[in-house]
Amino acid sequence: MKTIEYKFMFKDGREKIFKFQWDNDKFELVGIKPTTRLPIWTDLDFNKCPNCPLDSEKIKSCPMAVALVDLVKYFDGMKSFEKVYLEVEMDGKKISQETTVQKALSVMMGLVSAVSGCPHTSFFKPMAYFHLPFADKENTIYRATSMYLLAQYFLAKDGKDFDKELKGLNKIYKNMTIVNTSVAERLREASRTDSSINAIVTLDIYAKTVPIHIDSSLSTLKNLFDSYFIYDISD
Repeated sequence: MKTIEYKFMFKDGREKIFKFQWDNDKFELVGIKPTTRLPIWTDLDFNKCPNCPLDSEKIKSCPMAVALVDLVKYFDGMKSFEKVYLEVEMDGKKISQETTVQKALSVMMGLVSAVSGCPHTSFFKPMAYFHLPFADKENTIYRATSMYLLAQYFLAKDGKDFDKELKGLNKIYKNMTIVNTSVAERLREASRTDSSINAIVTLDIYAKTVPIHIDSSLSTLKNLFDSYFIYDISD
């Protein structure tokens, strides 16, 4: 198993560690199940996403909400712009940054939501496996399109229809904006302060801007791939 450890260090000396482990056989993240009784805001029908494909008669709880319970509980009461030093350790390396509770929590929520079992977030599971905290917009677009195109390669190898125009990627992100809006409404019920809500809002900003900037951002990177245009694969 590989481990991803989030260590939050606050100005008053408090520290909090969230540890997640990948089961490499099942490609699942261990350690996201809540340690407390599920609150009512995790019920599937509580502010259910209008695009949710899950059947409330068969599934009682929203998988994404369930995965966020312990995170929301710990950060409840903290202000969004409270300063925190976040250190993420994984794969033998550390990535750290002084930031705000809102942004740090948003990074961790992005990881957890991708592997929560939500049908709309599951497309981002490969990005979660190759997790990169604090990725900026350009990096996110590069990683998301690379992930999507690799998925199309696997589909083509299996003889299935594939999409090289990235139309499906735009649809995935549009669905995510709907999910984020509904989850934010759940968190209004769950939190006394706005740290968790604003963390979701931060994720939603990326979900909204990535589809808009895919074409323009990728075109600016084209020259990086000049060697491929003269590469003779027959050699």
